[in-house]
Amino acid sequence: MEAIVTQNLSKDYKQVGKATVHSLRDLNLQVGEHEVFGFLGRNGAGKTTTIKLLCSLIKPTSGGAQVFGENVRTRAARRLIGYLPEQPYFYEYLTPRETIDFYGRLQGLDATARRNEWDKLAELLDLGEIADRRIKGFSKGMRQRVGFAVAMVGDPPLLILDEPMSGLDPIGRRQIRELMLHLRDQKKTLFFSSHVLGDVEQVCDRVGILVQGRLTRTGRIDMLLGTECAGVEVVAAGLDDATQKALAGRAERYHVVEDHIFFVAPDQEVANSLVRDIHRLGGRLVEYTPMKETLEEYFMREQDNGNAATPDTQAQEAAS
Repeated sequence: MEAIVTQNLSKDYKQVGKATVHSLRDLNLQVGEHEVFGFLGRNGAGKTTTIKLLCSLIKPTSGGAQVFGENVRTRAARRLIGYLPEQPYFYEYLTPRETIDFYGRLQGLDATARRNEWDKLAELLDLGEIADRRIKGFSKGMRQRVGFAVAMVGDPPLLILDEPMSGLDPIGRRQIRELMLHLRDQKKTLFFSSHVLGDVEQVCDRVGILVQGRLTRTGRIDMLLGTECAGVEVVAAGLDDATQKALAGRAERYHVVEDHIFFVAPDQEVANSLVRDIHRLGGRLVEYTPMKETLEEYFMREQDNGNAATPDTQAQEAAS
């Protein structure tokens, strides 16, 4: 069963005296059960709008969505979702223990179940040391851990996370990455938005790229990045200075580290010709490494392609 399915999901915002803003346009998306799906896009691309639609916090202009086959507008669907907003809000005078108890009550859990829920979440998210401290003085990282705990109360099969790593230091991001991988191992489905692309590469099974409200690409990262070769690095040794400079004219760039010469060729054809000449001129080939695009490079190229394809959206944003 698919965890998330959307059909032509759209959201427009009308403003008096201004052009209508098309925040999301005809989103058709499927996210599989037990999958970690990264939803990527620049600020204003429509990521948070999509998440709010899936969580039934706002109504779509047109189209619809289902969670595990349930219409997202129903109570049954909402029970299947744990939601972490980008900036979680808490009752500042409560402690993490009291906060989890409060949300357990909202879920209809009895006292024993709420205690068990706290014990499980406190161990998973390392909340024991801050269990009885007021949330008011918490750092961003501490608040994020409490927010995760709130989203997981009641053990929902789907977690929808809006920028879960935003604003965290490297240690905090690593903790969240490790948590997400643990949840995937526990057969949870995770749908999250992010602009921290290095973290996305480490945790996602698939990604979708949103450009100005339109979904332009979905797929496994290795498949998306495998379609483009960003160049070939050729490492040689045993070449004199004059030979190095002669060969460097065919490379995009080159540099020397001790006895090794690093050439970056624009494609495999140029790289192969360099290799032939390295051997012919008495040098030695040390490494030959095709370089794939990084997710960041692919993302930026997709943004440029998407922007060029949707001039009407640019005009509307300028008008607004």
